[in-house]
Formats: sequence, C-alpha cells, structure tokens
Amino acid sequence: MTELIEWDDFTKVVMVAGTVTRAEAFPEAKRPAYRIWVDFGPLGERKTSAKVTGVYAPEDLVGKQIIGVVNFPEKQIGPVRSQFLLTGFHTDEGVVIATTERTVPNGTRLA
Repeated sequence: MTELIEWDDFTKVVMVAGTVTRAEAFPEAKRPAYRIWVDFGPLGERKTSAKVTGVYAPEDLVGKQIIGVVNFPEKQIGPVRSQFLLTGFHTDEGVVIATTERTVPNGTRLA
C-alpha cells in the first residue's frame, strides 16, 4: 500500500509548466539520456538530464510543454548540473513525459 501523506506534504512539491527550448544528446551519461533546457517563465530557463531516449528524439521535445519539479536541490549528473526534475511515467518503451493538456503560461504551478 502507498503511504498516505498530508496536504502540507503535497504543497511542498513545486510542480510547474515549462516549454522545452533545447534538447541534445548527452553522450557522457552512464545510460542514454538527453540534456534538456526548459523555459519556466518567471522562474527562468533551467536545464536537466533526462533518460527519455526510448520514446523521444531531441527534435520531438523542443516546443513541448512539460511539468517539472523546480524545488529540489541542484544535482550534479556528470558534467551537467540538473536544476529541475522532468516528470514522466515509466512504460515498457521508456519514460513518457508528463505534459499539459492545454498550453498554460510557463511557470504556472500544478494545482
């Protein structure tokens, strides 16, 4: 069974919409991954590394509006300083990125 959390626990996680501005191969990664840059509006552009190569090519990602967690501490992943967590769902084909159903302003927080 999944552990129940309180509402206050959920409100600590800052998940916001952002638009992918750039994506490229990340050959230095231990497992296949991309370097991804996302415009989070008033929160600025941030970069991360994501293992989404099984489902997406870099050109498929540019322009896609995604949901990212922006209040984790930065994490060093090889030569990349990850500044947010790209959210998604594990499938047999690979990770499917969580996206918005309609376009919202970049930086809009998930309610």
